Amino acid sequence: MPYAPGDASKGASIFKTRCAQCHNIEESQGNKIGPNLHGLFGRKTGQVPDFSYTSANKEKGITWNEETLFEYLEKPSKYIPGTKMAFAGLKKEKDRNNLITYLKEATA
Repeated sequence: MPYAPGDASKGASIFKTRCAQCHNIEESQGNKIGPNLHGLFGRKTGQVPDFSYTSANKEKGITWNEETLFEYLEKPSKYIPGTKMAFAGLKKEKDRNNLITYLKEATA
């Protein structure tokens, strides 16, 4: 099943508990263990300045959008074999939909 708009407030909660320890979303904030996600939509993999990506991330060559994130967030290590992102993923489609809906608003 592809991405479908979700509940941004539920997505914010998921971000806070599952993502914020490794990622910032504000433009003025730097990278953490993971890259800053500001401007995520429309950006190609491995392109945040001053972040040390694996070759797998740099070479994936996809552009982040709702559909690519929906697939990636299910199991990042399957979507980009060789990524250093340790996050196991979000199995529930509704959780991914909610998170992506939140990220679309929060990272613009």
